[in-house]
Amino acid sequence: MSSSSCNKSFCSHYMLLNPKAAELGDVVKILFSSDIGKRKFVDCSNGTQEPLDRRWIIFISVLFQKFLHANAKPLADFGNGVEHWLNLLSRNRGFLGLINNTFKGKVVQPDKTSASFRSFIGNLDKRFELDPTIGFGDKRYYAALSVMASKASYENNNFIQALVDNRWKMNLVNSYDFWNDYQEKATTQAFIMDDKRGTIVVAFKGTGPFNADEWSSDVDLSWYEIPGIGKMHGGFMKALGLLKSQGWPQEQDPKLPETAYYAIRKQLKKLMQQNQKAKFIVTGHSLGGALALLFPAILGLHGDSFLLNRLEGIYTFGQPRVGDEEFGKYMTELIKRHSFRCVRFVYSYDVVPRLPCDNDTFMFKHFGACIYFNSLYKGKVVDEEPDKNYFSMIWWLPKLVNAWWELIRSFLIKYVKGLEYEEGGLLRLFRVIGVMVAGVPAHCPQDYVNSIRLGLSEMLLSLHTHKMMNMH
Repeated sequence: MSSSSCNKSFCSHYMLLNPKAAELGDVVKILFSSDIGKRKFVDCSNGTQEPLDRRWIIFISVLFQKFLHANAKPLADFGNGVEHWLNLLSRNRGFLGLINNTFKGKVVQPDKTSASFRSFIGNLDKRFELDPTIGFGDKRYYAALSVMASKASYENNNFIQALVDNRWKMNLVNSYDFWNDYQEKATTQAFIMDDKRGTIVVAFKGTGPFNADEWSSDVDLSWYEIPGIGKMHGGFMKALGLLKSQGWPQEQDPKLPETAYYAIRKQLKKLMQQNQKAKFIVTGHSLGGALALLFPAILGLHGDSFLLNRLEGIYTFGQPRVGDEEFGKYMTELIKRHSFRCVRFVYSYDVVPRLPCDNDTFMFKHFGACIYFNSLYKGKVVDEEPDKNYFSMIWWLPKLVNAWWELIRSFLIKYVKGLEYEEGGLLRLFRVIGVMVAGVPAHCPQDYVNSIRLGLSEMLLSLHTHKMMNMH
């Protein structure tokens, strides 16, 4: 179904990109004509004249999505090969162990659906235990639990089940693969767990490094403007559960495959009704953080005060920008009305929180304050992270120096902070990439786990809450 045949009555304005309808010549022509309405891969409601800088962004977004669609299988096959090799080494106790087992005919082959199989993200940082020094009742508890749940969301269902039930001694309610109505397949993952202390956790999975569908959601710079809410990132809305035929109806047609928003909302209502004292939190890293933020926004659209009043907080890590300034005002008012936390954590020069850019070309903006950690894991409450748009040349040298420091730190940290912070060869190799493309390794969950464990204080959380509640 093309974007023009989709129901858009739920929004007042929109700009939608349909890479499947784009031919290379047509995409190139957009750079030479300000009238984007002539292009069959663009559907927009509010005029068709766009300046060159915005047409460049559309050009890059559409080409990147076309590349991802064309190379989805090779990218997935490559990722599967990398993960298989990493788990093969792990299961056979390293390269020498693998050679030894090969000669003995006792090679242990990994099963990607097993509770012992780790994703690429899980191999970058193999820590999955909760921090024993941050228990229930500690003001840092929700953030500490959220960062580990966000990290666990990258793993397979059996891994998550064993981790939550057996190692964390909590209860996995369910893990899901949700339908994306625009990609016409299940591409959104999340899980729900009960900490057995009165808190339900909803954790959305972030972007897998070899998952073309998730990358497509990230770079789909379509947008929708909903009256009273503002403009929101189209790719993220589609991943959360926007329906082609209906937009955001109060209830999803039961004949259709369930999307994330409607299935999670239904499960949460059931859990909240079973325990009148329970609260819930939503969390995620990267793309998962964007979905965690959008979930309560759509609850607000539907006037769901029952769930919003039971929401303890939103905790996001390395979250990209989701909406415009009006969306930020809407969310600020929603937070005040229903008294829940909204804590955005940013580590150092992580590239993702700085995208899409906050400038005259884009309309995307963060709202409120964030808790920012530098590369020494020292935290502070700021209105905006340094180098807010990433591409500023004046920050090139500081980012390069910081990338070298992070590489050096990877060899030193276990001696300074303890063995639990030791970094393996894979992560160190990834840190080398940061010397060439600053901010990419900084997006890994590893540094967010370290930041919460080493740098988060009760005072920081209190300062953040005070600042958020006093914003206009």
